[in-house]
Amino acid sequence: MPAPVVAVNPDYRTPPSVIAAIIGISAVASLFLAWLVYYHPPIDVAGTHLAFLPALDAVLNALCAFFLVLGFRYIRRRQITAHRNSMFGAFIVSSVFLVAYIVNHVLHGDLLFPRAYPIARFIYLWILLTPHILLAVVCLPMILITFFLSLTGRFPAHRRLARWTYPIWLYVSVSGVIVYAMLAAYR
Repeated sequence: MPAPVVAVNPDYRTPPSVIAAIIGISAVASLFLAWLVYYHPPIDVAGTHLAFLPALDAVLNALCAFFLVLGFRYIRRRQITAHRNSMFGAFIVSSVFLVAYIVNHVLHGDLLFPRAYPIARFIYLWILLTPHILLAVVCLPMILITFFLSLTGRFPAHRRLARWTYPIWLYVSVSGVIVYAMLAAYR
């Protein structure tokens, strides 16, 4: 019978260097994405190559939200293995989303919301997109640290951080689908 996954000392503090490394990697990734979206010239201006990527990103965001809600449901029922599998599913789907997002922006650049719809544009930019972007930047290191705490058996700290990570990650995933839907509807 395999031994349960438990840290030798669950109160052991995570080395600050690990947290600093995760935050540093997240900051570099966020800066790269900002450069890619706002400064990098697109390769395929006509948008003829891999035009399905924005829709794929929306599907991946929706799948991530599904896995997150499922994982939350499992942990509330104390189904630890199912919870862990759901969270890994959310992490994998989010990772594939990130690759597709990068490829889409390398090829096509940023798609701007049309100015012809000022009220919808205001809602899109300031009520939906701005919080989505800011929370996505905050969420990346939170996700990585939450996973690190879980994988190293620091479950009390994992639970404390996951209470904040879960709703932010869920908001970012759901709002990503709405961002796509609004852009598609108003193009």
